[in-house]
Amino acid sequence: MNKDVVAGLGCAGGILAMALAAKLAQKAGMVDADTVTRMVVGANGIVIAWYGNLMPKAFVPNACARRVRRVGGWAMALSGLLYASLFLLAPLPVAFSVGSAAIVAGIAVTLGYALLLHRKADVS
Repeated sequence: MNKDVVAGLGCAGGILAMALAAKLAQKAGMVDADTVTRMVVGANGIVIAWYGNLMPKAFVPNACARRVRRVGGWAMALSGLLYASLFLLAPLPVAFSVGSAAIVAGIAVTLGYALLLHRKADVS
């Protein structure tokens, strides 16, 4: 099996194990429901940042694709860190709305940069 697939499955298993442990801690009265939500949803932001960090490191033979991966990697890493930080510090309604907007902005930056480079390549 591909090492990227194994890493992704391991990460998913880790999040599921953390969610289960947090839920058990909630039932035992150790943490409240907001903390469980913050932990599990905030971990998704860390995973997005991790994949953003991996994006520029993947081999692509095309120089234009490497540029898009580099910009996209920065955009997704930063938006994932912002998402996770919001779930750590901000009130939950703010974290959900602003965090989701941050992820959408990271995707929009990546797609916008790819379209910009594509348009420049067509003109030249």
